[in-house]
Amino acid sequence: MHRILRVAKFIVLSLVALFLIAVGTLLALRVHRQHVTSRAIAIHMPNGIDEGMYVKIGRIDQWIQIRGQDRNNPVLLCLHGGPGGSWLAQTALLLPWEKTFTVVQWDQRGAGKTLESTGQSVAATMSVDRMAQDGIEVSEFLRNHLHQEKIVLLGFSWGSLLGIHMVKQRPDLFYAYVGTGQVSDMPKAQQMSYTYVLEKARAANDTRTLRGLESIGPPPFDSMEKIGLFFQALGKYECESDQNPGVGVFSAPQYSLRDIYYLMKGFSQVPPFRVYHEMLSADLYSLGPDFKIPIFFFQGAEDERTPAPLAKGYFEWINAPLKQFVLFDGAGHFAALSMPDRFLQELVTRVRPLAVQP
Repeated sequence: MHRILRVAKFIVLSLVALFLIAVGTLLALRVHRQHVTSRAIAIHMPNGIDEGMYVKIGRIDQWIQIRGQDRNNPVLLCLHGGPGGSWLAQTALLLPWEKTFTVVQWDQRGAGKTLESTGQSVAATMSVDRMAQDGIEVSEFLRNHLHQEKIVLLGFSWGSLLGIHMVKQRPDLFYAYVGTGQVSDMPKAQQMSYTYVLEKARAANDTRTLRGLESIGPPPFDSMEKIGLFFQALGKYECESDQNPGVGVFSAPQYSLRDIYYLMKGFSQVPPFRVYHEMLSADLYSLGPDFKIPIFFFQGAEDERTPAPLAKGYFEWINAPLKQFVLFDGAGHFAALSMPDRFLQELVTRVRPLAVQP
């Protein structure tokens, strides 16, 4: 009996040792890759800028990252998706953008490093109106801090909802607006997405996904659990380029393990159902068709979250001094991250010429 216990103890200790070795190896690999990435993204240009800071926005500390090869370049403020997502980990992926733009990443209320500072109680203050106002305050801060008259605004998914509200309220702050994964009529988008994933699951004889979709029924959804099940099913059948957009946080040099924890928490746990309901019931037609600045939509042709036909219909309805619609074949909802080089080419060709200081 004692022999059996000794053997069992040896096996358990061996497994624990192997586990600790595996964890230690992964952490060492992470540190190495962070070091390599840090060197790769370092800015050495004499007029370059690389800043990360908390700024008082909407009465709370919110994290802003500013990077570029030449601080005199036009400012590009990126509004990440979610609510609760963050693009900070995509810094290396978007490195080429920093040659022609000063690229600003902002962790919104309830996301990433901002959530790390404020804690989860900030969820009670999250809404489209409040966070659009936050975005306006960030834009004003960037104008003053970087001595720029105006900036370029890029809105992705949830960020495109905030972006439209921002340029409607304060067009004087912006040279142009670029939407990708552009929100327009979200109730109709959900119906289209639900039908799409239902047909895909039936064609694949995916009984598990079918049972899940049938259990929650068609949209609108009345709980976070149903919303989560819907997006989980939709993610399973999105286009190939959306399966692994961008790069992970593993090698991001500006991300500690604590940062990763808050990134995941902000995306999955913090935003209240009220905010998701605002997003999924959004109908931007209600804001009217008239814009005072140039409008660009860079849309993935295979986007099943904010379908391209709906974005195109909204685009054709609006009025703007200049408007252009660019379709990215082979791209889905995450076109900016899955095709960053082509996205940059379109930004440089179509948008950057408009961002000229007087």
